[in-house]
Amino acid sequence: MIEKLAKQTAIYGISTIVVRLLNYLLTPYYTRIFDEATYGIVTDIYALIPFALVVLSMGMESSYFRFTTRAEEQGGDIAAGKRKVFATTWGVTMLTAAIFFVAVWLLSAPISRAMGSAYVAHTEYVVIVAAIVMVDVWTMIPFSRLREQGRAMRFVMLKALNMVINVGLAVGFGIAGLYDSAFGVGWVLVANLAASVITLVAILPTTQRIAPRIDRALLRRILVYSLPLLISGVAGTANEFIDRQMIKFLTPGGEAVALAQLGIYGAIVKIAVIMTLFTQMYRLAAEPFFLAGFKKEEFKEANAAAMKYFIIASSLIFLVIALFRDQFAYIVGEEFRVGIDILPLVLVANILAGVWLNLSFWYKREEKTKYAVYITFLGLAVTIGLSIIMVPKMGYRGAAWVRLIAEAAMVVWSYTLCRKHYPIPYDLRRMGEYVALTAVIYFAAEHSFVHLATLPHMALNVLMIAVVVAYAVWRERIDVRGLIRGILKKLGI
Repeated sequence: MIEKLAKQTAIYGISTIVVRLLNYLLTPYYTRIFDEATYGIVTDIYALIPFALVVLSMGMESSYFRFTTRAEEQGGDIAAGKRKVFATTWGVTMLTAAIFFVAVWLLSAPISRAMGSAYVAHTEYVVIVAAIVMVDVWTMIPFSRLREQGRAMRFVMLKALNMVINVGLAVGFGIAGLYDSAFGVGWVLVANLAASVITLVAILPTTQRIAPRIDRALLRRILVYSLPLLISGVAGTANEFIDRQMIKFLTPGGEAVALAQLGIYGAIVKIAVIMTLFTQMYRLAAEPFFLAGFKKEEFKEANAAAMKYFIIASSLIFLVIALFRDQFAYIVGEEFRVGIDILPLVLVANILAGVWLNLSFWYKREEKTKYAVYITFLGLAVTIGLSIIMVPKMGYRGAAWVRLIAEAAMVVWSYTLCRKHYPIPYDLRRMGEYVALTAVIYFAAEHSFVHLATLPHMALNVLMIAVVVAYAVWRERIDVRGLIRGILKKLGI
């Protein structure tokens, strides 16, 4: 059972990493053509977009997976039941996104003033961002349908189309010198919008002409399930991205200084791309997997095993990036590398976000989504409270520490609730071994071998990472060849 999840994660992962790396190529590009303050605007905008997407999606992605499973459990015309779930969830998200766009368009002037002087001169930035959000929401449920149907390659190909167009236009606009025009950063948004529109056109044939149509009775049942996910999603996304806003509004020294700090922080966060991608590709495979019709004990066994292997994989990724952070620093422009010391903090925070994801599946399965609200609001309260204290004193470094502490608080409470209401036999001792081994190697490399020349130091780092890999394969009796063969077979290779 866990092998199926591993294969699905690998399929999404191999493809998604290639696709997302195209997009992340924009980070070294933008950090070399924009200064810190200008890139701070890009960071600011792209911190707000995920927040808007979570609000407008209303938890409908998880609802779609859960209610298609219900259609299977109820029997009868299963295909018709799934079509109704798709039409309803798609219809309501399309409607709310359209209303959102019109509202932002009409209120673009006051919204721009609230966002700062950099936006007042370009209210069109706000309108374009709203259009990007609207189109992306319109594609959200069709993409979820592809995941539910197990059509991973079609999913990834469409995501690849979006990224290729976005990167191609962004670089093309730079070659044409458009970023030096008065519209400036606006061309970054134009490239994104064009890619989103083309992706929408390309994904429509996969809907098999199912019209977005809201079934009110079904929607009422879905909303009972999804509204707690919406509330927790808003709080969770706010917790994940509000650190950027805290830097922007709490850093002393004026707007230019704050945007420069924000630009450095955003660039360093982008370096943690591999950890972010791993968590994302795991979510793409795990969400439909764990919300399927498992028996209770099978679910517990699978979730416990998945947590252990997530810890193993994320620990290895942490070591690769953290031990070679000086090399990874070259991803961003020279002016941004001053913040490279916060990279390990960001990596650990991302690992904790993945742990919390694993801990969330039980209450989604049991339709007790109210717990998501409690957990995410705790994280948001910690983030806001500590940011008010730490960001004015420490700038973006304070924001990195706050992010780590908030994620840790959510994990602790999530685990406490899980132990109380739905005990899952997580192998804490085994997971603790890998965490301890990772910590020992990291601190040994940081404090014992820094005097070595670059090449010996790098060779030693590689050797230590290889030791962790060998230990995990031996300890877990992992059939590496069998796993690779299964993944290649699933990919059709």
